[in-house]
Amino acid sequence: MRDPGRRAVLTMGAAALTLATFGRSAASAPVVAARDPRFYAVADPGARLREVYRDGRWCEGPCWAPALGGLVFSDVRRNRLCVLRDDGTADPLRDPSDNANGNVLDAQGRLVTCEHRTRRVVRREADGSLAVLADRFEDKPLNAPNDAALAPDGAIWFTDPVFGIRQPDEGLQAEPEQAARRVYRIDPTGRLDAMVDTLDQPNGIAFSPDGRTLYVADAGAGLNPEGPREIVAFPIQADGRPGEGYRFAELTSGVPDGLAMDTTGRLYAACEDGVRVYDPDGTWLGRIATPGPAANVAFGGKDGRRLFVASGSSIHAIDLEARGLGL
Repeated sequence: MRDPGRRAVLTMGAAALTLATFGRSAASAPVVAARDPRFYAVADPGARLREVYRDGRWCEGPCWAPALGGLVFSDVRRNRLCVLRDDGTADPLRDPSDNANGNVLDAQGRLVTCEHRTRRVVRREADGSLAVLADRFEDKPLNAPNDAALAPDGAIWFTDPVFGIRQPDEGLQAEPEQAARRVYRIDPTGRLDAMVDTLDQPNGIAFSPDGRTLYVADAGAGLNPEGPREIVAFPIQADGRPGEGYRFAELTSGVPDGLAMDTTGRLYAACEDGVRVYDPDGTWLGRIATPGPAANVAFGGKDGRRLFVASGSSIHAIDLEARGLGL
């Protein structure tokens, strides 16, 4: 960590914008805090955090999907999947949504969604029907698929903690039947493989731009105060399987949740104190504060530089210097 005297803390006033112009001002003045000078390549000092949606119960799984009309996001506890448009309106895409959580686009641009209630991963087809990609492993139901990421080879990787079968209003309460909380891979051919079984409660997930590193948030402390609250990095080996993981980042409170990646390989992690940004070398560069704990993050917008943050009942947005991976 660098000398605290070199840290720059920039306080930004809330933007007085209407929702029709894509954003209300946040409930409290947001702060962009730089811990390392390299953070200025991420966020301009004049950037503003805006509340662009506020009518949810627990917003999650933001995913930029222009073909569907804008930003897809899950309102897990309201049991619906929505599309947030540029004019600030939000239309239901699926209502009910089977307590949908994480969303990602596959290599063909189709929406892939993790569902708590059905304990499955589904793909939305062109006609709006759903194809089940995964719901069982070794002939037993999955726990509660949580978040997903697209690998460079077209495979979908997803996390399977127990939050959706343990937390009220997020699914149907049940005992887990799997022996572990794993990270799985859905091959483009449809084959399901278990890839990681060493984490307590795998949550957010992302790949480095070159696909050689897999990042997974371990949110075990969300259910057990003594559990892990860290981001684990796994090198992807020549055979395509993850090697031994190592601690990439650790929190002292809260848990890391959703993850996103920019084109340079910087990692964006939704945390209790906002969105933390890490350099590929593991340095914590800085933080984008949100009025409440951040649950998930995704890049989007016309130029791929708008970062959307799901936080409680709201979706926030901030325009950055960095560009999101794959946009």
